[in-house]
Amino acid sequence: MQAKVTQDQFGTHIDWELDAVTPDRKSRMIDWFWSNMEKGMLLWHPNDHEPLEWYIPPKHGNPIGSVHIAPQTWSDGSRQNLYIRMEDPRTAPDGVTGLIVYAHCLVAGGYDQETIDRGQPFSYRLHQWESTDAGVKGKSSAIGGSRMSTPEEDLVWTDHGIEEIGNWGVFLPQLYALYRVVTNTKYNPFADLSVERQGAVVRYAHIP
Repeated sequence: MQAKVTQDQFGTHIDWELDAVTPDRKSRMIDWFWSNMEKGMLLWHPNDHEPLEWYIPPKHGNPIGSVHIAPQTWSDGSRQNLYIRMEDPRTAPDGVTGLIVYAHCLVAGGYDQETIDRGQPFSYRLHQWESTDAGVKGKSSAIGGSRMSTPEEDLVWTDHGIEEIGNWGVFLPQLYALYRVVTNTKYNPFADLSVERQGAVVRYAHIP
């Protein structure tokens, strides 16, 4: 894995490349992961993550609005009990969608238990990726919402995020292959997260 961290007026970003996510299905594997996170949450970050629960499970073909509860403890000792919702890029702020340059993306809004059913995200995570000849490349960004984190706080997140991304290369090809035998989409949903831009609007190309 290769990773580079940068910070600018928009937030904190990890530019990354993986060569272990197999070339024939690399983007599809990451698309699949976001609707099946409970299957790989502990593998994604074995040291920091606790088991994931769905507050609102994803629907096959359309995970927008799904919410997962993701308890985790970061390297600074802070325990997060995050409610993370998959946002519709069409309604995300310009400061988020303006950063989308890759073929696939996921916009995640961060909430806590008190705000998940109302209000705006206190922060955003933008994950975007696309296939390359060698594997897959992408960019993961921490962007402020109703609260603004400090650059130092964001760097704690980058340590966590770089390990998550690197671990995709360790477990995701095998996990994806194992679950291909499960054809019941209630237990093995999938959504194509490729996007298209129409002027200033970014939308999912295959989600109504």
